[in-house]
Amino acid sequence: MRRYALRDDQWERIKDMLPGQEGWVGGNAKDNRLFVEALLYRYRAGIPWRDLPERFGDFRSVHKRHSRWSESGVWERVFKTLSEDADNEYAALDEHDCTRSSTQCWCKKKHQTINLKHKQLDAVRVVYLPKFMPPVMHASNPTGFHLTPGQAHDLQGADALLDGIHEIGALLADKAYDATERVLKRLKEADCQAVIPPKVNRTQQRTYDLHMYKWRHLIENFFQKLKQYRAIATRYDKTARNFLGAIHLAASVIWLN
Repeated sequence: MRRYALRDDQWERIKDMLPGQEGWVGGNAKDNRLFVEALLYRYRAGIPWRDLPERFGDFRSVHKRHSRWSESGVWERVFKTLSEDADNEYAALDEHDCTRSSTQCWCKKKHQTINLKHKQLDAVRVVYLPKFMPPVMHASNPTGFHLTPGQAHDLQGADALLDGIHEIGALLADKAYDATERVLKRLKEADCQAVIPPKVNRTQQRTYDLHMYKWRHLIENFFQKLKQYRAIATRYDKTARNFLGAIHLAASVIWLN
Protein backbone atom coordinates (compact mmCIF):
# COMPACT_ATOMS: atom_id res chain seq x y z
CA MET A 1 0.00 0.00 0.00
CA ARG A 2 1.30 3.46 -0.90
CA ARG A 3 2.00 6.00 1.82
CA TYR A 4 -1.15 7.76 3.11
CA ALA A 5 -3.36 5.56 0.88
CA LEU A 6 -6.62 3.97 1.98
CA ARG A 7 -6.84 0.29 2.79
CA ASP A 8 -9.15 -1.79 0.62
CA ASP A 9 -11.66 -2.23 3.45
CA GLN A 10 -11.73 1.53 4.07
CA TRP A 11 -12.32 2.25 0.40
CA GLU A 12 -15.18 -0.27 0.23
CA ARG A 13 -17.01 1.62 2.97
CA ILE A 14 -16.99 5.01 1.25
CA LYS A 15 -16.79 4.36 -2.49
CA ASP A 16 -20.56 4.24 -2.99
CA MET A 17 -20.99 7.61 -1.24
CA LEU A 18 -18.93 9.49 -3.84
CA PRO A 19 -20.18 11.09 -7.07
CA GLY A 20 -19.75 9.26 -10.37
CA GLN A 21 -21.64 6.09 -9.43
CA GLU A 22 -24.40 4.46 -11.47
CA GLY A 23 -27.45 6.71 -11.38
CA TRP A 24 -25.53 9.95 -10.74
CA VAL A 25 -25.96 12.85 -13.12
CA GLY A 26 -22.90 13.17 -15.38
CA GLY A 27 -20.21 10.73 -16.40
CA ASN A 28 -19.06 7.81 -14.29
CA ALA A 29 -15.86 8.42 -12.33
CA LYS A 30 -13.27 5.67 -12.58
CA ASP A 31 -10.52 7.47 -10.65
CA ASN A 32 -12.32 8.37 -7.41
CA ARG A 33 -9.91 6.35 -5.29
CA LEU A 34 -6.86 7.95 -6.89
CA PHE A 35 -8.39 11.38 -6.33
CA VAL A 36 -9.18 10.71 -2.65
CA GLU A 37 -5.68 9.38 -2.07
CA ALA A 38 -4.22 12.46 -3.78
CA LEU A 39 -6.04 14.65 -1.26
CA LEU A 40 -4.90 12.51 1.67
CA TYR A 41 -1.32 12.68 0.42
CA ARG A 42 -1.44 16.46 0.06
CA TYR A 43 -3.00 17.14 3.46
CA ARG A 44 -0.94 14.56 5.36
CA ALA A 45 2.37 15.61 3.81
CA GLY A 46 1.56 19.34 3.98
CA ILE A 47 2.75 20.20 0.47
CA PRO A 48 1.63 22.79 -2.09
CA TRP A 49 -0.81 21.50 -4.70
CA ARG A 50 1.77 21.76 -7.46
CA ASP A 51 4.08 19.37 -5.57
CA LEU A 52 1.69 16.43 -5.84
CA PRO A 53 3.45 13.39 -7.37
CA GLU A 54 2.79 12.89 -11.08
CA ARG A 55 0.93 9.62 -10.46
CA PHE A 56 -2.03 11.66 -9.18
CA GLY A 57 -2.39 13.58 -12.44
CA ASP A 58 -2.63 17.33 -13.00
CA PHE A 59 -2.64 19.09 -9.60
CA ARG A 60 -4.95 21.79 -11.00
CA SER A 61 -7.61 19.18 -11.73
CA VAL A 62 -7.26 17.68 -8.25
CA HIS A 63 -7.62 21.11 -6.60
CA LYS A 64 -10.59 22.11 -8.75
CA ARG A 65 -12.38 18.84 -8.04
CA HIS A 66 -11.74 19.16 -4.31
CA SER A 67 -13.20 22.69 -4.39
CA ARG A 68 -16.26 21.48 -6.27
CA TRP A 69 -16.89 18.53 -3.97
CA SER A 70 -16.35 20.68 -0.86
CA GLU A 71 -18.84 23.25 -2.09
CA SER A 72 -21.46 20.63 -2.93
CA GLY A 73 -21.04 18.98 0.49
CA VAL A 74 -19.68 15.60 -0.65
CA TRP A 75 -17.14 15.32 2.17
CA GLU A 76 -19.66 16.45 4.75
CA ARG A 77 -22.15 13.78 3.64
CA VAL A 78 -19.49 11.07 3.84
CA PHE A 79 -18.52 12.24 7.33
CA LYS A 80 -22.12 12.37 8.58
CA THR A 81 -22.83 8.90 7.24
CA LEU A 82 -19.81 7.44 9.04
CA SER A 83 -20.50 9.33 12.27
CA GLU A 84 -24.03 7.91 12.55
CA ASP A 85 -22.46 5.08 14.57
CA ALA A 86 -21.62 7.50 17.38
CA ASP A 87 -22.84 6.72 20.87
CA ASN A 88 -25.34 9.27 22.22
CA GLU A 89 -24.75 8.83 25.95
CA TYR A 90 -22.08 11.50 26.45
CA ALA A 91 -20.59 14.32 24.40
CA ALA A 92 -17.75 16.81 24.66
CA LEU A 93 -17.25 20.25 23.17
CA ASP A 94 -14.06 22.24 22.56
CA GLU A 95 -12.30 24.54 20.09
CA HIS A 96 -8.92 24.76 18.43
CA ASP A 97 -7.11 27.66 16.76
CA CYS A 98 -5.53 26.85 13.40
CA THR A 99 -2.64 29.06 12.38
CA ARG A 100 -2.48 30.44 8.86
CA SER A 101 0.29 29.35 6.50
CA SER A 102 2.87 32.04 5.72
CA THR A 103 2.60 31.13 2.02
CA GLN A 104 -0.96 32.44 1.80
CA CYS A 105 -1.56 35.77 0.13
CA TRP A 106 -3.89 38.40 1.50
CA CYS A 107 -7.12 39.09 -0.31
CA LYS A 108 -7.82 42.54 -1.73
CA LYS A 109 -9.27 45.21 0.51
CA LYS A 110 -12.76 45.00 -0.98
CA HIS A 111 -12.89 41.29 -0.01
CA GLN A 112 -11.65 41.62 3.57
CA THR A 113 -15.10 41.04 5.04
CA ILE A 114 -15.12 37.55 6.55
CA ASN A 115 -17.45 35.14 4.77
CA LEU A 116 -17.26 31.59 6.09
CA LYS A 117 -18.18 30.08 2.72
CA HIS A 118 -15.98 31.70 0.14
CA LYS A 119 -13.73 34.49 1.38
CA GLN A 120 -10.28 34.15 2.94
CA LEU A 121 -10.11 33.79 6.69
CA ASP A 122 -7.45 34.78 9.20
CA ALA A 123 -7.03 32.45 12.18
CA VAL A 124 -9.79 29.86 12.10
CA ARG A 125 -11.29 28.23 15.14
CA VAL A 126 -12.62 24.72 14.78
CA VAL A 127 -15.34 23.83 17.22
CA TYR A 128 -16.59 20.26 17.19
CA LEU A 129 -18.74 17.87 19.12
CA PRO A 130 -17.14 14.43 19.50
CA LYS A 131 -19.42 11.85 21.10
CA PHE A 132 -17.94 8.85 22.79
CA MET A 133 -18.81 5.86 24.90
CA PRO A 134 -17.15 6.17 28.34
CA PRO A 135 -16.09 2.49 28.70
CA VAL A 136 -14.26 2.74 25.36
CA MET A 137 -11.73 5.43 26.19
CA HIS A 138 -10.04 5.43 22.76
CA ALA A 139 -13.22 6.17 20.81
CA SER A 140 -12.65 9.92 20.56
CA ASN A 141 -14.32 10.36 17.19
CA PRO A 142 -16.04 13.62 16.19
CA THR A 143 -19.63 14.10 15.08
CA GLY A 144 -19.69 17.73 14.01
CA PHE A 145 -17.65 20.82 13.12
CA HIS A 146 -18.22 24.53 12.92
CA LEU A 147 -15.81 27.21 11.71
CA THR A 148 -15.66 30.65 13.26
CA PRO A 149 -13.27 33.60 12.83
CA GLY A 150 -10.29 33.47 15.17
CA GLN A 151 -11.51 36.43 17.22
CA ALA A 152 -14.95 34.89 17.88
CA HIS A 153 -15.80 33.54 21.32
CA ASP A 154 -16.17 29.78 21.79
CA LEU A 155 -19.89 30.23 22.48
CA GLN A 156 -20.50 31.22 18.86
CA GLY A 157 -19.61 27.72 17.76
CA ALA A 158 -21.45 26.13 20.67
CA ASP A 159 -24.71 27.75 19.56
CA ALA A 160 -24.39 26.04 16.17
CA LEU A 161 -23.49 22.60 17.54
CA LEU A 162 -25.90 22.16 20.43
CA ASP A 163 -29.05 21.65 18.37
CA GLY A 164 -29.04 17.89 19.03
CA ILE A 165 -28.14 18.20 22.70
CA HIS A 166 -31.41 16.55 23.79
CA GLU A 167 -30.07 13.22 22.49
CA ILE A 168 -27.18 12.97 24.97
CA GLY A 169 -26.96 12.53 28.72
CA ALA A 170 -24.05 14.83 29.59
CA LEU A 171 -21.88 17.49 27.96
CA LEU A 172 -18.20 17.93 28.87
CA ALA A 173 -16.63 21.34 28.23
CA ASP A 174 -14.10 23.72 29.75
CA LYS A 175 -14.63 26.98 31.65
CA ALA A 176 -15.00 29.04 28.47
CA TYR A 177 -18.53 27.64 28.10
CA ASP A 178 -19.42 28.86 31.59
CA ALA A 179 -18.98 32.50 30.52
CA THR A 180 -22.74 33.06 30.25
CA GLU A 181 -25.84 31.15 31.28
CA ARG A 182 -26.97 30.45 27.70
CA VAL A 183 -25.15 27.10 27.38
CA LEU A 184 -26.18 25.97 30.87
CA LYS A 185 -29.75 27.02 30.19
CA ARG A 186 -29.91 24.95 26.99
CA LEU A 187 -28.46 21.94 28.78
CA LYS A 188 -30.99 22.25 31.60
CA GLU A 189 -33.89 22.52 29.15
CA ALA A 190 -32.65 19.40 27.35
CA ASP A 191 -32.22 17.51 30.64
CA CYS A 192 -28.52 17.14 29.85
CA GLN A 193 -25.94 17.12 32.65
CA ALA A 194 -23.44 19.99 32.44
CA VAL A 195 -19.92 18.76 33.21
CA ILE A 196 -18.39 22.24 33.00
CA PRO A 197 -16.11 23.72 35.70
CA PRO A 198 -17.44 27.06 37.02
CA LYS A 199 -15.42 30.23 36.53
CA VAL A 200 -13.67 31.46 39.68
CA ASN A 201 -15.42 34.84 39.53
CA ARG A 202 -18.89 33.31 39.76
CA THR A 203 -20.97 34.75 42.60
CA GLN A 204 -22.57 31.36 43.19
CA GLN A 205 -20.29 28.44 42.54
CA ARG A 206 -21.93 25.24 41.26
CA THR A 207 -20.82 21.63 41.44
CA TYR A 208 -19.84 19.34 38.57
CA ASP A 209 -18.68 15.75 38.16
CA LEU A 210 -14.90 16.02 38.46
CA HIS A 211 -14.34 12.34 37.66
CA MET A 212 -16.36 12.53 34.46
CA TYR A 213 -14.60 15.78 33.49
CA LYS A 214 -11.31 13.85 33.24
CA TRP A 215 -12.70 12.12 30.14
CA ARG A 216 -12.35 15.42 28.30
CA HIS A 217 -8.83 14.39 27.32
CA LEU A 218 -10.48 12.45 24.49
CA ILE A 219 -11.03 15.76 22.72
CA GLU A 220 -7.32 16.52 22.80
CA ASN A 221 -6.67 12.98 21.52
CA PHE A 222 -8.77 13.78 18.48
CA PHE A 223 -6.96 17.08 17.88
CA GLN A 224 -3.68 15.19 17.89
CA LYS A 225 -5.03 12.82 15.24
CA LEU A 226 -6.22 15.75 13.14
CA LYS A 227 -2.85 17.51 13.45
CA GLN A 228 -1.22 14.58 11.67
CA TYR A 229 -2.68 16.23 8.57
CA ARG A 230 -0.08 18.98 8.34
CA ALA A 231 -1.96 21.08 5.79
CA ILE A 232 -4.84 21.25 8.27
CA ALA A 233 -2.76 21.85 11.41
CA THR A 234 -1.21 24.82 9.61
CA ARG A 235 -4.09 26.02 7.47
CA TYR A 236 -2.89 25.89 3.86
CA ASP A 237 -6.32 26.53 2.32
CA LYS A 238 -7.32 30.08 1.50
CA THR A 239 -11.08 29.45 1.68
CA ALA A 240 -13.21 28.11 4.50
CA ARG A 241 -15.02 25.96 1.93
CA ASN A 242 -11.94 23.87 1.10
CA PHE A 243 -10.62 23.93 4.65
CA LEU A 244 -13.86 22.54 6.09
CA GLY A 245 -14.02 19.98 3.28
CA ALA A 246 -10.53 18.78 4.21
CA ILE A 247 -11.50 18.53 7.89
CA HIS A 248 -14.54 16.42 7.01
CA LEU A 249 -12.36 14.17 4.83
CA ALA A 250 -9.70 13.73 7.53
CA ALA A 251 -12.35 13.08 10.19
CA SER A 252 -13.94 10.49 7.92
CA VAL A 253 -10.61 8.64 7.66
CA ILE A 254 -10.31 8.77 11.45
CA TRP A 255 -13.74 7.13 11.68
CA LEU A 256 -12.58 4.46 9.22
CA ASN A 257 -9.53 3.52 11.31
